[in-house]
Amino acid sequence: MDWLQILQNSASTIIAPATIAYALAALGLAVHFGYAGLLNMGIAGFMALGAYGYAITILTFGLPWYVGVLVGIVAALIFALILGIPTLRLRGDYLAIVTIAAAEVLRLLFLTSAFDEVTGSADGLSGYHTEFRAANPIPAGSYGFGPWVYNEIGWWVRILGFIALVLAALVVYRLVNSPWGRVLKGIREDEDAVRSLGKNVFGYKLQALMLGGGIAALGGIIYAMDRNVNSGVYVTSLTFFVYTALLLGGAATVFGPLLGSVIFWVLQAFLSNLLPALVSSGVLPFMTTIQASTVRFILTGIALMLLVIFRPQGILGNKKELTFVK
Repeated sequence: MDWLQILQNSASTIIAPATIAYALAALGLAVHFGYAGLLNMGIAGFMALGAYGYAITILTFGLPWYVGVLVGIVAALIFALILGIPTLRLRGDYLAIVTIAAAEVLRLLFLTSAFDEVTGSADGLSGYHTEFRAANPIPAGSYGFGPWVYNEIGWWVRILGFIALVLAALVVYRLVNSPWGRVLKGIREDEDAVRSLGKNVFGYKLQALMLGGGIAALGGIIYAMDRNVNSGVYVTSLTFFVYTALLLGGAATVFGPLLGSVIFWVLQAFLSNLLPALVSSGVLPFMTTIQASTVRFILTGIALMLLVIFRPQGILGNKKELTFVK
């Protein structure tokens, strides 16, 4: 086995666009679940709206790529508003069921052949990168060192992703440490007590759903800037992966989701390289390379269960922060 190659491939994912996209989605989910106590199981739907809104704006309407970014975020905000008005009075499992169903409805709408000319159906959307790449100010060539060597387009996507991530983290940090954030934490702990103080609990929940949804949509946009848009990406398992990253870093934290996303993707890359290599070298003769590649998802599920059991507050979280871990 080429251990050096395995380690380089794993390290390269630290600043991959997918890692940044997951970090944004996990940060949005932290607003929903970590701070507001909303068990949103449809984060993949918000990411899909961001990605499709971005791509459709460019391909169908011929608008600039930065307008597509705004459209993708606004689409997620509108979806959060429509979803939240009838559902945010639900609690716990019921809200989870509704949100996961809403995300699946969105995915099937993007997948259906009825809107093939707009959404691309099963083929997805491509060919919308031209103007975005033309706006790249970085001179042509490859830059970096070690496993982090990318061409000018690769760095352009990463730079925009980092800017979006930093701005989103600063906004969330300021908000959750403001009076608004303290009310949100109170709702998470005991919304009846907050309601008895005269606060509009439903309004705060709706604001949190819209804020987190907009940040998750931004993650979907960054994801779409690096590759084509396809409905097969925004499945239910994507939501569980984002939850894994969130719980790994710490649900009720701002920087925990960022750390959790990096660790999650590095481990995914490490296992996806290591397990097939073990099969090829004869260490795992009872498996094929395809089966070995799938085992990493099983290990991810087991890790999530162990995480919730033994360290539900995550790496950076405070065990006293969440009522369900006391």
